[in-house]
Amino acid sequence: MKKLSYKNVHNLFKLNGFHLDKQDLCRVSYCLIKEGDEFEKSIGDFLLDWFDEKSYIDLQTSGTTGQPKIIRTEKQAMVNSALATGDFFKLSPGDKALYCLPTKYIAGKMMLVRSFILGLDIDFVAPSSHPLANNDTIYDFVAMVPLQAQNSLAGLINVKKMIVGGAKMSKPLEKKLSKVSTEVYETYGMTETITHIAAKKVGDKAFSLLPDVQISQNEKNCLVIDAPKVSSESIITNDLVEIINGNQFVFLGRIDNVINSGGIKLIPEQIEEKLSNGIHSRFFVGGIPDSILGEKLVLVIEGEKQASDEVSFEMLDKYEKPKEVFYVIKFTETENGKVRRKDILENLK
Repeated sequence: MKKLSYKNVHNLFKLNGFHLDKQDLCRVSYCLIKEGDEFEKSIGDFLLDWFDEKSYIDLQTSGTTGQPKIIRTEKQAMVNSALATGDFFKLSPGDKALYCLPTKYIAGKMMLVRSFILGLDIDFVAPSSHPLANNDTIYDFVAMVPLQAQNSLAGLINVKKMIVGGAKMSKPLEKKLSKVSTEVYETYGMTETITHIAAKKVGDKAFSLLPDVQISQNEKNCLVIDAPKVSSESIITNDLVEIINGNQFVFLGRIDNVINSGGIKLIPEQIEEKLSNGIHSRFFVGGIPDSILGEKLVLVIEGEKQASDEVSFEMLDKYEKPKEVFYVIKFTETENGKVRRKDILENLK
């Protein structure tokens, strides 16, 4: 079988209902850049970059494995990632997909690549927080960030399969999504792995690896990813994990979030998991400087304090109980929806 390259466009690929080949896509790109809205211009720019003579594309990372930076990525690696996604989620040529993410980031770019490599029939809409508004189309496959998923619960009746990534999914959202008819998966990945290398069904504990991915841990118990078809080097993450077997792992938390309080090391994400049933706003726990403990564990809740707000800590171990509770009207976020924990904690001091 002939190897699929980045120059291929599947003969069943459709964009907004129209069959387009490589030449058509380049013509459409010029129109989008010249006459389109801002989000359409960025789609046009990406498509022209994709179909130029270069074998690589430059991607902006979000900072999951360190400081945000530009990384040069082979287009063939992006094709390999698209094929692995198609395999894992059992996508077929002609499946109807929705493109509702910004093209600036890898997740958006990869939805386009998947569509013309796998032969999807994709519609694109402006990336907004309500991507399914006024849309009754039945979709086989959709990718969203958690905020979009939260605002699309009613519309998911028309979505068969959805992946949610870009930021950690809250427990309340996970519970709501586990009750819809849609097959919903939380994904694990980053720009360096060309989006996800693992996924788990909402409600499951462990992530399962996509094809051709191997994992291990370094001396700090952080996840190390070997995915030769998408990255020529091993990727060392800042994520603390527990490896279940060769094909599955449980995400425990980020090593850079770990709090050292009086010599006791605390993983915020594990404490948040225990608190998630009792707090209905967005929240997180973190450490702020303390003259006695070095770092003091605090709970930060989004919104204004209500008279009825009394958070119970009875499900927490002795050292896991926050010493103070803060309320912040609105959490600051990165462009792709991740809560800026460190910035918020800095402003509490």
